[in-house]
Amino acid sequence: HVQLVESGGGSVQTGGSLRLSCAASGATNSRYCMAWFRQAPGKEREGVADIDADGRLGYVDSVKGRFSISKDNAKDTLYLQMDSMKPEDTAVYYCAADWSKYGYCSDDGVRVTDFNYWGQGTQVTVS
Repeated sequence: HVQLVESGGGSVQTGGSLRLSCAASGATNSRYCMAWFRQAPGKEREGVADIDADGRLGYVDSVKGRFSISKDNAKDTLYLQMDSMKPEDTAVYYCAADWSKYGYCSDDGVRVTDFNYWGQGTQVTVS
């Protein structure tokens, strides 16, 4: 039974930084795509960044140059380093995982429909 547990959310001022973590457990296959999503009040959930089993990265344009996704394979933990944060980054952030593409992430962007395992979310507020 796969579980994803996020941590590290909180409140930060504009221009500040936060680091989110997502611990994965219960996986029997070490090759999977992981991603971060976010959902602001009244808006649809959107992809932020993804990383495949070989370390290839993808980012949505709005966070390029400010956010950095990484993964510690030994700890099965995904990270999102968020710098130069803006009020529009305020959202609940979710991590997600997908085992259906043999460790590769979609070439068509970070899409909700490509992931079937989700964490519970962690609130990030930028003011």
